[in-house]
Amino acid sequence: MTSAFKQFIENVAGEKAPGPSTTFSVAHIFYALELVAEKPIGRNKLAEKLGVGDGAIRTIINHLKDAGLIETSKAGCTLTSKGLDVWKTFEEFFPKRGEIAKTELTTAEHNYAFLVKNSGHKVKSGIEQRDAAVVAGAKRAVVIVSRNGRLIIESVSNNIEKEFPKATRQILDVIQPEDNDVIVIAGADALQKAKNAAFAASWALLNGDAKK
Repeated sequence: MTSAFKQFIENVAGEKAPGPSTTFSVAHIFYALELVAEKPIGRNKLAEKLGVGDGAIRTIINHLKDAGLIETSKAGCTLTSKGLDVWKTFEEFFPKRGEIAKTELTTAEHNYAFLVKNSGHKVKSGIEQRDAAVVAGAKRAVVIVSRNGRLIIESVSNNIEKEFPKATRQILDVIQPEDNDVIVIAGADALQKAKNAAFAASWALLNGDAKK
């Protein structure tokens, strides 16, 4: 189910042929659906929130409409029943998200965290997820696994609560992980960059079913 869902979303974000290459990513699809799920939203407001231009937002909306995920009216963009199902699936994978303050562990100006459910067994060193975050615009990224009641950063710390107490309090205030959950935090010089990078790293975690 995960691989089929990933493929579907990547197809929604993918280039239409013929036509210019897309100027947005799967992260923009995710955040567009998140915003539309909250309440109907107009094109200009959606572009502003996503940090994209007029051409890009038209293309994003067209892709979402063509996939049957949203409808547009004078009230703005709204989710279809299919769009709501897709959004619920996203929320099952990533049920908690939020900003994290600057701490000794999260040192960028803007830091954003994702909880990725039941994916700790997929994290080997965290390099694949950190690389995905950096490619998406992060200055740094942290991949934390909840294991046996402790928060662990592979090859860095077996218990971040002892080594980074302030950061741990901040993280737990926003994210309440259960065993085998993963917390991905991306830091950047702008909030939207941090959000896009945190999504990219979390999306990378949906690949595969175990450590490689």
